[in-house]
Amino acid sequence: MGAKSSFIAGKIYARLDHFCDDRRLGWVFPEGTSFQCFPDDPDKVRRADVSFIRFGRLAREQPPEGHIRIAPDLAVEVVSLDDLAYDVDSNVEDYLQAGVRLVWVVNPVTRAVRVHHPAGPGATLRADGELTGGDVLPGFRCPICEGVTRESLYTACA
Repeated sequence: MGAKSSFIAGKIYARLDHFCDDRRLGWVFPEGTSFQCFPDDPDKVRRADVSFIRFGRLAREQPPEGHIRIAPDLAVEVVSLDDLAYDVDSNVEDYLQAGVRLVWVVNPVTRAVRVHHPAGPGATLRADGELTGGDVLPGFRCPICEGVTRESLYTACA
């Protein structure tokens, strides 16, 4: 992951962690956390850039030492310059088929976020849009882009 994509993933992680901590909603994991929860390929491992699992789903309410073997409620992929569209789409499909309830694909170049749900087609949010947590993270709201504010997903939109 490139520096810009990693920075944006870090901002998303921080916003979600703060939101979930304040409301005691669940676990927010940073990039590198691995999931091995894919029924069509039990050996497959994916690492979302940010992920969320609501409380009550992890054994003993503790993260495991190794791979997490249940699907997260939310998976976030931040596109890097070296990511292929095919690979990103494949990751989204893997997550949805594993039972992930919400997937965000964040594209720093286009300053857009694609939102995916298992029930049907997703939406593309542009720079003037607002990302919400839907029924996965009720009450979560984040502007995609608002000038150069720390409240927006992107810090430099023009």
